[in-house]
Amino acid sequence: MQTDSLRFALNGDFSLNHTNNDGKQVTQLDMALTTQLKSKDLQKLYFLIGTYRLIDSGAENLQNAWFLHGRFNYKFRKLHWLRFEAFIQGQYNQLLVVEQRNLIGAGLRVKWMDRARFTGYVGTSYLYEVEFSDQAGTTDYNHRNSTYLTVSYAPKSAKFSIANTVYYQPLYQELSDYRILEQFRLDVPLAKWFKVFTAYNYYLDRETPLNTREYTSNLNIGIGISL
Repeated sequence: MQTDSLRFALNGDFSLNHTNNDGKQVTQLDMALTTQLKSKDLQKLYFLIGTYRLIDSGAENLQNAWFLHGRFNYKFRKLHWLRFEAFIQGQYNQLLVVEQRNLIGAGLRVKWMDRARFTGYVGTSYLYEVEFSDQAGTTDYNHRNSTYLTVSYAPKSAKFSIANTVYYQPLYQELSDYRILEQFRLDVPLAKWFKVFTAYNYYLDRETPLNTREYTSNLNIGIGISL
């Protein structure tokens, strides 16, 4: 999310790769769209992000995943460093033990660092989630904590920007059952509206419905637009 005085922002990322090895074809498609809108007094922020990834070998899908997240953010007038957040989210990944997860939650967000080029936030929320697993034949209803730390850096030259965010999400009733999510992102603008980016994502599920440990990671390089 952009927390400056800009009221509207729209960012889109897109990458496409097609490989043909002696007739064996693999197509990979990655798309992401992020948009936000602020109220006139800049206290209320509405944020939406959607992503889609497909890796198709022709015979089968090697990856098929989508993610949708909507968030409301309210900045307290007298406590400019403190914000209230509420969010709703849905995601699907056919390769994971938990193929689909839907959740809703709310919490607080604190700006712990606000310097000329560095910005840092920490947040903690309660979330209620419903997890579906065809492999395990289960539907789980969980109460979970979500705590995150994010740091971003943008040099005065504006030739690039870096952001890193880490989430830690344990169950309240069983702290040994947790998830860790991490994203490192580098953006290099080539024009005011056009950029190239590199993003590394890591996901760890400490205990799945099959009582296994599961992780995924991916490195993505592509192009994007900013309006």
